[in-house]
Amino acid sequence: MDRKLNDKVGTLLKKIENSSEVIPERYIQIFQEFLTSSQEVVREHGESVENFLEVFETFIERVKEQFISPHHFEPYHEKMRIPFDYYKFGLDFLRPLVDLPHSTVTGMENLDKMEALLEKKENVVLFANHQIEADPQAISILLEKTHPKFGEELIFVAGTRVTSDPFAIPFSMGRNLLCIHSKKYIDTPPEEKHEKQMHNKRTMERMGELLSEGGHAIYVAPSGGRDRANADGVVELAPFDPQSVGMFYLMAQKAQKPTHFFPLSLSTHHLLPPPETTETELGESRITRGGALHLHFGDEVDMENFPGVEKARDKKEERQMRADYLWRCVKKNYELFPK
Repeated sequence: MDRKLNDKVGTLLKKIENSSEVIPERYIQIFQEFLTSSQEVVREHGESVENFLEVFETFIERVKEQFISPHHFEPYHEKMRIPFDYYKFGLDFLRPLVDLPHSTVTGMENLDKMEALLEKKENVVLFANHQIEADPQAISILLEKTHPKFGEELIFVAGTRVTSDPFAIPFSMGRNLLCIHSKKYIDTPPEEKHEKQMHNKRTMERMGELLSEGGHAIYVAPSGGRDRANADGVVELAPFDPQSVGMFYLMAQKAQKPTHFFPLSLSTHHLLPPPETTETELGESRITRGGALHLHFGDEVDMENFPGVEKARDKKEERQMRADYLWRCVKKNYELFPK
């Protein structure tokens, strides 16, 4: 790295250190680790480190703003593009970390089918696995050249972490989000449980309105969290929660416009691996390894007549079988990704 870039990195590191009055010490360390790992990946990908450092400087400023005055997310948050374009910022930040030449998107015929359904004011729900906080940006980056509008307008069901961690908030502000408190965090702290439950109720009501309006695509990870590596370092797809799948199916049945269900498989884990265990505390480490990303849009699933449903003894078993079948669809396509 030349002297000019060395100086720029040194200036950024100093800027991070000098933010200690606003940013807690833990986050200063996260910034430093993230900057070190990400600039190395950008260089490996042959991208402009200088340009990336400019985006990273913007990132520092946006995170500082969240420590001073955190953004409040409504049950349905629409992406913010003015006066600051948070959508573009998220893509500009992540793009140089992605090995685009070796990344893949398959199942394009299903993506085309989804766009045709949306044009008819029908809805699409993507039941997907989830691997990193930046999955929304990863999806948009891989669809930039072929289906940019689909990536930009996609609505994500977002859990507590990405709407409360100052590191994640600037990226979340650039996306369309249905904000919920997941089961893992709804009891923490106990005194906020009722308020969180009421928030979730308003979110579900808003989602019902969107489905009745029609023309919306919604991404949901029914596992309720990110896939993690096992003891052997192999990333395992978290199982789907039948209650989560069932709730979305019920909401769709109540809507005034038809809704179609598709499995989505994605491989992004190495880009920004989550901690090995689920943590309730905010401020997790962020170290990027970069690399190629992969998406597969699977065939539409008939939520009533899927394989094996005829063996269900009751509605509860049917819900479990439906969730398991959707998970198997995602897993089958996930296992076809380049290793």
